[in-house]
Amino acid sequence: MAERLIQGILSIDQGTTSSRAIVFSEDGHIVCSSQQEFPQHYPAEGWVEHDPEDIWQTTLTTAQKAFQEAEAQGVKVVAIGITNQRETTLVWDRETGKCVHNAIVWQDRRTTDFCVDLQKSGAEGIITEKTGLLLDPYFSASKITWILDNTSGARSSADQGNLAFGTVDSFLIWRLTGGKVHATDTTNASRTSLFNINTLEWDSELLDIFKVPASLLPDVKDCADDYGMTSSDIFGREIPIYGVAGDQQAAAFGQCCFNEGDVKSTYGTGCFVLLNTGETRIKSQNRLLSTVAYTLNGKATYALEGSIFIAGAAMQWLRDELKVIDDAAKSEQIARSMDGNNGVYLVPAFTGLGAPYWDPNARAAIFGMTRGSGQEEFVRAALESVCYQTFDLFEAMAKDGLRPASVRVDGGMVANNWLLQFLANILGITINRPTILETTALGAARLAGLKAGIWPDLGSLADQWQSDFSCDAEADFTHKDQLIKKWHKAVQCTREFGN
Repeated sequence: MAERLIQGILSIDQGTTSSRAIVFSEDGHIVCSSQQEFPQHYPAEGWVEHDPEDIWQTTLTTAQKAFQEAEAQGVKVVAIGITNQRETTLVWDRETGKCVHNAIVWQDRRTTDFCVDLQKSGAEGIITEKTGLLLDPYFSASKITWILDNTSGARSSADQGNLAFGTVDSFLIWRLTGGKVHATDTTNASRTSLFNINTLEWDSELLDIFKVPASLLPDVKDCADDYGMTSSDIFGREIPIYGVAGDQQAAAFGQCCFNEGDVKSTYGTGCFVLLNTGETRIKSQNRLLSTVAYTLNGKATYALEGSIFIAGAAMQWLRDELKVIDDAAKSEQIARSMDGNNGVYLVPAFTGLGAPYWDPNARAAIFGMTRGSGQEEFVRAALESVCYQTFDLFEAMAKDGLRPASVRVDGGMVANNWLLQFLANILGITINRPTILETTALGAARLAGLKAGIWPDLGSLADQWQSDFSCDAEADFTHKDQLIKKWHKAVQCTREFGN
């Protein structure tokens, strides 16, 4: 009897600081992976860009390597899933496929004044009602406007239908299919400020507000859908692209947050909390975002989201700019060696503050230093800041009437057990870390696998989720209120300085 073929899904995870590719087997385990970092560009204060060719080449290199390694192990790649840094904006020429400007990254704040002007005009109410988003430089629409108005010939070329806009998923789909498919999914579309999450369509009134021609926009599909076939020269044969989701929604899907009330928190470059609200779109009264969690078979599941711009990026700053540590993994040992934070607080507002403050003018600050403050205090303060920011998000959710008893965490930072215990202490709820930490890539793979028929339904995916580590708040952790009070004082001072 012939041995049964093992099927695999190639998941492309294009992130803010690196591109990675992971092949998952039918049981959800990792077969092989490849990762490659690429440069960040900071052409002016508050500006963050990527070279589109760096995004493409690192994606191509890692995808081809993972594909070849998997197939060498006897795993046949039958479909591709894509997940990506959201809101990052690219505009390219439909004829050449070349971008007219560097990608403007989600962290970029160059359109702050433009967004303030729109706020003064009264546009934010319309935008929030239709998109679930606030008016902020974080989202894609103002970035598109900036590219069209600040790149020679771009506005007229766009008006003639010669240019295409895409978030990173769309750009990769275009390149992978040889320019045959210009598409995105509902989760990425929902982060542009141009997509009506009530009707699940691009909205003409929003396009007029941001002066974006409709001809720029990609088709919008379900998260598990047919996004075309890759060009045969990329992997040696055509492979269908069957799953797409923005990174935070993909992580929630990978964490099997399929039920109303399920919540996950991802700790990567930034931190993003998503709480499944089911078929109901909840309109936050506390400056959280309503967004699409995923769509399957034309049916939307919604989420409430809190976005923190700087989490793991603070550790990168300590490593790369200050040279305080040479390896972020050493942060756990340093934090454990201390009895407390010695009164030092870091507010990591390097690119402004996200939810629930939404203050693009705030800039990072460190408070409480003495002559004895050094490496250990900086590291501890950076780790603690992630937990305090998460506390602010959960408090906003609580004010909206949502109080989860536990949270599933993922992302590179959650390998740090000290961080998770401190997080449990600050939040006062149970923290669960899954066996497979690559939940973002896993979510994209699961979406593609659903479309490919590898998994029959959500229940079969939920059965695969397993916990690797769990912790509750420690009974003797009695100084939480004092820590939070000083944190909020530091945030207030930071905001006053920036504004």
